[in-house]
Amino acid sequence: MAAFILLTMIMLVFAYAAWHPGRLVRDGRHDLRTNAIWLQHGWMGDDDWFQRNKRDKSRFRDARQMARLASKLRFHGIKYVFPHVCPCQPDGKIARHDEPNTEIFLDQLSDLKVIPWVGGIVGTHCFIDSREWRSRFIASILDLFARHPRLAGVQVNIEPMISGDTDFLDLLQELRQAMPRDKILSIAAYPPPTKWHPFPRVHWGRKYYQQVAQHADQIAVMMYDSAIRLQKVYQKVMSAWTRDVLTWGQGTEILLGVPVYDDATVLYHSPKVENIQNALFGIHAGLLRFESLPENYRGLAVYSEWEMDDEEWCYLNREFGKEELE
Repeated sequence: MAAFILLTMIMLVFAYAAWHPGRLVRDGRHDLRTNAIWLQHGWMGDDDWFQRNKRDKSRFRDARQMARLASKLRFHGIKYVFPHVCPCQPDGKIARHDEPNTEIFLDQLSDLKVIPWVGGIVGTHCFIDSREWRSRFIASILDLFARHPRLAGVQVNIEPMISGDTDFLDLLQELRQAMPRDKILSIAAYPPPTKWHPFPRVHWGRKYYQQVAQHADQIAVMMYDSAIRLQKVYQKVMSAWTRDVLTWGQGTEILLGVPVYDDATVLYHSPKVENIQNALFGIHAGLLRFESLPENYRGLAVYSEWEMDDEEWCYLNREFGKEELE
């Protein structure tokens, strides 16, 4: 019996070593130059935020720093930027921001689409079951557009959001109806269910995903926090998620969320597994399963800019990017 168990374990080890669920693609075919990235709070944050968090605001209030950021994003094919403007206040108003600095930020990123990321935690910041709360939340977003007409839209990220939650659908429908038609309604979405991470509270089934997509112009799928501890398994899951979300999304623009952060102390994320390398292996494999790139595919959504280092930027360019022609 012991010999049989040992033999089985050896066979499993060899099978895993021979398994290659990911793919390398270095010719830039999957880079449409319409990628996205989540930005930290400081770029639009108000003075009180810097004081509360004891942060130096000089970097974020410097037009030259903004210009350098914009140049880097353009080089890497970033079109959509999601600056953090969270969490909202319990009464529904979105987080306060610095108006003059936001206008300077929009000056420097004038050729990119700036879409503030708003929302918060259900039951702490967000009370989407309340019609009054939803109305104040929507009014606050409309006020943001009125103060900064050059904003391209808004991204809603409210968590946890259980698949099937109809209050969230009501919020999206009401927000879409209230927003100007030329503004983008983007959603930070959960990935599909997977047997490798059987926790339905952080996954959206096909029906709910499609219902959300009906109200959205763009979906950025958060394809991470899976608690997976094996690199090739994560690559396989990323490949499956890529195929599913692009198919389920139908006509809605889809961005594939890529993890670039180092929260090694939490159980739901291992940076040795959920990283830019394994994510791209899986995404390339998923995209290669299509005869041609789906019309609703837009590229990657990188989480996040403040966690990216030079090595990761270089890797992104080498293993995914299509450098701009001179």
